[in-house]
This record gives sequence, C-alpha cells and structure tokens, in this order.
Amino acid sequence: MKTASGTYPLRPPPAIKAEAERLAASEGLSFNQFAAAAIAEKVGALRTADYFPARNGKIDWNAFDRVMKRARGEAPRPGDEMPE
Repeated sequence: MKTASGTYPLRPPPAIKAEAERLAASEGLSFNQFAAAAIAEKVGALRTADYFPARNGKIDWNAFDRVMKRARGEAPRPGDEMPE
C-alpha cells in the first residue's frame, strides 16, 4: 500500500464547511484538526461495526460463566449498583 502525502483537497458544501468551522472554533481546533478528528472517529466506528460480527460465534460460554461466578471484590460505588 502506497503512503499518501497527507494532503487532500477537501471541498465540502458551504453550509457543512461553515458549521464544521464553527464547531472547530468552539473546540479550539483548526478546521483541519477538526476534519482529521472527524475522519478518525468515523474510521473507528466502522472498524467497531466490523469487529462484533467477526467475533460472532467465537464466544467461550464456559469461560464467561467462570468469570461471572467468581468471588466479587469491593461493593459497587454509589450509582453503579445493578437495577432491581
């Protein structure tokens, strides 16, 4: 795979660019930093969406049961209790 130069002429529609610039400024980021973060977030989401179907059917239910039946440690912190 060839490594890209890192430069990409991005030409979003004016309304999208204006909103992205506004959001970037509110976060203290440049438009380029905001765009790079948005791309990274989307790549992560798509990889996550691919991960779970690939893991389907590979569950070791015996190991799961062993973990769930092990002795508990400290009590849950306030707000972390299991619903009744």
